[in-house]
Formats: sequence, structure tokens, C-alpha cells
Amino acid sequence: MKMTLDGPLLVFGGPYSNLQATTALLAEAARRGIPPARILCTGDVVAYGADAAATTALVMDSGMAVLAGNCEEQLAEAAEDCGCGFEEGTECDLLSRSWYAHANTQVTPAQRDWMRDLPKRIELAVPDGRRLAVRHGGAQETSRFLFASAPEDVLAAEIAATGCDGVVAGHSGIPFARRIGVGLWLNAGAIGMPADDGTPRVWFALLSPESRGLRTEILPLHYDHEAAAAAMRAARLPEGYAAALSSGTWPSCDVLPPAERARRGQALAPISLMW
Repeated sequence: MKMTLDGPLLVFGGPYSNLQATTALLAEAARRGIPPARILCTGDVVAYGADAAATTALVMDSGMAVLAGNCEEQLAEAAEDCGCGFEEGTECDLLSRSWYAHANTQVTPAQRDWMRDLPKRIELAVPDGRRLAVRHGGAQETSRFLFASAPEDVLAAEIAATGCDGVVAGHSGIPFARRIGVGLWLNAGAIGMPADDGTPRVWFALLSPESRGLRTEILPLHYDHEAAAAAMRAARLPEGYAAALSSGTWPSCDVLPPAERARRGQALAPISLMW
């Protein structure tokens, strides 16, 4: 699938079955005058939250472009787990079993069919001729976790593997933007869960073509996190994730590299980078 950046593009990841955050994201896009045709979700529509079917329906009906995340790949086939590759017995592994089982009972056959047909890669054409590959995790591995602290040569190799000039990704849940040589790596973050920064805010990105390049912005989104947490508790989902919606701190840091662990609970600031 290919898209042309002929105007501002709103990119976000990880709705995570968080109906309140997804509704707020669409309202923010409308406030900014961005139509659904210029909204892109990097996958994992379904995960930790209470409203898997309702969130999926909202995204499906919106008209936005959606990339397949590992959760969509797994739910499409009614697989036994979320496909994140958590090490067996870790806290992330144990917590994921509960929310995935809940989501697996909620999504409908029609929604599984929709998930099965989602693209695994989307290519963005920048007006100056450069191209961005949109992937959920890594260039070749859907569930690869890549964070801001990843060595430059690792991200450079991932970009090279796409055949494009840069990558837009999701999956890891913490937003960042980095120049990699002459390339770009952008993770728009997630809207369904805070960024482990000690605040309930969630994050999205804006890509805006300008005469001097592509402006990339990572911006916070405020929403009714208390209602989302209450819905999770009513569904008897893991308290750790419900509490995280308000505390802004994840219940587990199993997947985090040392640098990201050291920054846990430190409030992120908006980012603007010209590429």
C-alpha cells in the first residue's frame, strides 16, 4: 500500500482497545482539520484495554489507513497469544495472557477478517522524492522492539532492509524521532497506554511536508483516562495496566533496555525535528 504526503499526516500507534483514547484521537484530528484519509495507525488496535470490539469498530468505520500489528496478526487467526515474543514466565508474559484472552472473546468474525486483510507495510512518498516505510516493529520482524537507545547501526540496517530512506514504526510504546545518517526513524508512540513517563498523557505524531523538508512532530494527547481505567476494572483486566493509565508508569519493564529503564517516570516533552 502506498500513500502520498500531500498534506499533514497524523500518525499514531497502539489504540490498545482504549476506546476513550481512540475517540479523543479522532476528535483531535478533526480539530486540526485532518481528514481520515490523512490518518495512519501503525497497528495494535487491540490490546490491554477493555473495549476490543468497540475500538476496532471505531477504527474500521473511520476510514483511516491501518497497518497490521502483531495483535492483528494473532487475533486474525485466533492464536493463543499476542505474538509479542515475551519471555515465558516474565511479568509481561503473565499479564498479556489475561488481556489477550479478553480481547479474543470480544472481536467478531468480521473484525478478524478485516485484520487478516490489513497491509504489513505501507510506503509514504515525500514530495521531495524520499520514501518512508511504515512497519509495526522492525523491517522484517513485526514484533521487534526498537527504542530510542538502539545503536545507530542497528536502526541503519533496519532502514536499509526496507529499501526506503526512513522508517515510521510503532510497537515499543515510547515515541521518539532520530536522524540516522541521512535517514529518519520515527516512532509515533501509542495512544492506548502512557509512555512510561509518569504522566497519563499519550502520544501521536504529525508529518508535515514543507519546502525545506519534512517536519516531524511528536505531540501529547489528553483524554479521559479515568473512564478508560474504570472500564478495565469493570472487565476485571489486570490492575497493573488499569493503574498505569493514571500513574503513567507501566506495570513491568521487562522489554525496556537500560537507557529507557533509567528514564522511567520522567515526563517526556514534545519533539519537533526537520528531516
